[in-house]
Amino acid sequence: MPVHHLGRRALLAGGSAATVALRQAHAQPHPLPSAPIALSIMDVAGALQIDRPAIELFRQQNPNLISRLNIQVAPSPELAPKLKAQQDAGRLDIDFVLLGLGPLSDGVNQGLWTQMLPAYSDVLPDLDKILIPGAKMLQANFGRGYGIEVSYTPSGPLFEYMPNRMTAAIRTPEDLLGWARAHPERFVYARPANSGPGWTLLQGLPYILGDRDPSDPVNGWDKSWDYLQAIGETIDYYPTGTSATMREFGEGSRDIIATACGWDINPRVLGIVPKEAKVFMLDGTHWLPDAHFMAVPKGVAPERVAVCAKLMAFLLQPPQQAMTYDKGYLYPGPVIADAPLSMAPQESQDVIREFGRPEYETWFRERPVAPPLTPDRLVAAFRRWDEQIGSKKPRQ
Repeated sequence: MPVHHLGRRALLAGGSAATVALRQAHAQPHPLPSAPIALSIMDVAGALQIDRPAIELFRQQNPNLISRLNIQVAPSPELAPKLKAQQDAGRLDIDFVLLGLGPLSDGVNQGLWTQMLPAYSDVLPDLDKILIPGAKMLQANFGRGYGIEVSYTPSGPLFEYMPNRMTAAIRTPEDLLGWARAHPERFVYARPANSGPGWTLLQGLPYILGDRDPSDPVNGWDKSWDYLQAIGETIDYYPTGTSATMREFGEGSRDIIATACGWDINPRVLGIVPKEAKVFMLDGTHWLPDAHFMAVPKGVAPERVAVCAKLMAFLLQPPQQAMTYDKGYLYPGPVIADAPLSMAPQESQDVIREFGRPEYETWFRERPVAPPLTPDRLVAAFRRWDEQIGSKKPRQ
């Protein structure tokens, strides 16, 4: 696949001449600021850990567009109320947002985002041509032209263990439940609403267990809710975040924990989890992917939106995409195929070669990718877990 260039392009690959003409008709010249701007960026996904070096590089290479960056970091639940209040007051001070699937979809439903495609298809690349399959699915289902995907991971569900503390072969959910019953309080996962691994485990179980409708946590997850209650009897408490499970696992008080690709690699890089830790998947596992997106709030001045569009296009180019390997934080990271590890910074190459896992490439090819729950159904799943599963254990 050739390296893309920044030209006028249709959003959909292989469309008819009429479709291409319609897309191009939407793409009008976009005026840029007459002087460099201070670009205000809000991160509610932890994405700056991956994307900040490339964003800084764009600023350095475009001093005529950006004079400086104003960075804000906030929990994702604070984003929508803050944006809505600023938009209602006509005093918006956020130009560019890095965010995950939930707040992106919430913002689409509330009308908070500027629709970047097809309006900026003369600046942004043809996403249908450059995105890898899993990333393309998330872009279509969640981005919908409002959010532009910038980094991607198949995520999980995975399970991490220490080979010197767990020697049984676990292949099925029944195997895991039997092991947990024989070793109470040695398996744990974090509250799904606050945890990527918990989030993927919750959504992945219906596929593993063969539930009637994996897309419907209210009426289609009978086997999953029964399983979660059963294995919950072996768990002493549910940590409020993934970091606590990693710490307890690293200290030796847990033998198996729920994890995901990035949560497997990055804590071992940082020394929180022993390098020797291993991972396994259960039979029937489907990947439940995760991603970071870029979005521009509705109400941002047109000349500032034009700068944001150029920044988005820059971050989707192969050299910048290769930076998303980082230290395995959202492994692998790139949303495009033309960003191999060999193109990444040497530090990232060294980290992935030392701490990465050859089996991931096999699993990426062989295991299917399932769409995450829609935001309303995910909220319903979180609520039911909190009420039926989490409430039965003490909070810590």
